[in-house]
Amino acid sequence: MMLRFVMLAAGFLFTCVGVQTSDAAPPNIVLIFTDDLGYGDLACFGADKIRTPNVDSLARQGTKFTNFYVAQAVCSASRAALMTGCYANRVGMAGALNHTSPTGINPNEKLLPEILKEQGYATAMFGKWHLGLPPYFSPLANGFDEWLGIPYSNDNSKYHPVLFDSMPPLPLYDGNRVVETDPDQALLTKRFTERAVSFIERNKEQPFFLYVPHIMPHVPIFASDQFRGKSNFGLYGDVIEEIDWSVGQIVDAIDRNELTDNTLVIFTSDNGPFLSYGTHAGSAKPLREGKLTTFEGGVRVPTVMRWPGKLLADKECATPIMTIDLLPTFCRLSGAAMPSNKLDGVDISSILLGDTTTEPHESLAFYSGTELHAVRAGKWKLHFSHKYLTPREDLRSDGKPAGYGKLEPKSITESGVEGIASRHGYRVAQLPMSLFDLSQDVGEQHNVLAENPAVVARLQAHAELYRQELGDSLTGITGSGVREIGRNDR
Repeated sequence: MMLRFVMLAAGFLFTCVGVQTSDAAPPNIVLIFTDDLGYGDLACFGADKIRTPNVDSLARQGTKFTNFYVAQAVCSASRAALMTGCYANRVGMAGALNHTSPTGINPNEKLLPEILKEQGYATAMFGKWHLGLPPYFSPLANGFDEWLGIPYSNDNSKYHPVLFDSMPPLPLYDGNRVVETDPDQALLTKRFTERAVSFIERNKEQPFFLYVPHIMPHVPIFASDQFRGKSNFGLYGDVIEEIDWSVGQIVDAIDRNELTDNTLVIFTSDNGPFLSYGTHAGSAKPLREGKLTTFEGGVRVPTVMRWPGKLLADKECATPIMTIDLLPTFCRLSGAAMPSNKLDGVDISSILLGDTTTEPHESLAFYSGTELHAVRAGKWKLHFSHKYLTPREDLRSDGKPAGYGKLEPKSITESGVEGIASRHGYRVAQLPMSLFDLSQDVGEQHNVLAENPAVVARLQAHAELYRQELGDSLTGITGSGVREIGRNDR
């Protein structure tokens, strides 16, 4: 048995129908990437106290994807997979970077904005980068023409919920220049939105790629005066409703400039919610756990796409796909050549366009850092025995993590489960090897391992192939297909 991620040839990626042809204009691509949004935080995904009319409108005009995954449930690794079309482990970017990190995405990796820029696209990013510190790892060195945003998470600042007295000022960059330190975070959603709208206006005569990785609702959360206190779900609801407003502003700019029919808009999240922050975090219901885990609540994210006349309207797609598939798909849609480095994602344009519901992957792998925790194939998900983070019971409503005042926080450089638990109010639990039937048990509550030995053996065989390619520190295997992370400390 061979997995598709180790077999793909470039020719296979160009066999789907109904996509970009030589006589059609390449589509504009708008990718809105929220930070720690839960699967249950949007009205169109079941939220009953948060109003999201603009995202809901995208869902009505387009397709809602209910089995859309990220490659890892943490900031940097998730973004590395998105930008490279590879599992984060393949490009050496497991886990999350911080303000002290000397590493970042390797300059030898060809990122999505670089690919599209070579196709004549204008490219811009407004929001959180988190793939290495500028200027060496700057977005402008990786294909973006413009960037307004922060280089890492907004809690690496004086507003850190626990380590606030040891953090440096948070830099706001415009291009490669720091234009402010400790900017008012309550205004950043609006500022990123204004720049996004301006970018659309200035580039409406050429194809463009607009990436808006909002810094919210990652803690600490902030909303502007226009939205603070206006939702029915506290400050967290205010934050989500402001992000929804941002979506509306961006879509309005597309529509009023008559770009609607040639613009693919994608709204999704980098991972699930930061559950240990109580009322300052979202919900992954009906899924289990959240951010920092390989349970569905960590890696399955709410996703909506709109492309009138191309994507089916008011439809739901349950085919399992992942962010690693977006880069190959955008290559296909734009007419770009695939990168020469091995990818793990595949072209899913035929799924987006409703031509097929056939699963594009034999299986999907879910890593936590360098540990392979789970594999999904069809309706089955096999978890290997591993430690995981689950919130302490003493949750709070003031933006502090569960157990605040009782914690003994370790340095931000300690990124293992014990270090994360000490800073963010989690406890460390142990999961035995478990098999879940996601078609019947999306909440991963009923272990059916003993009743399905043949399924377990099949998924174990898939896992072994991932280990050989991408490594697995749980079993001590070094992957033969892992490429080097970028370093700026040599």
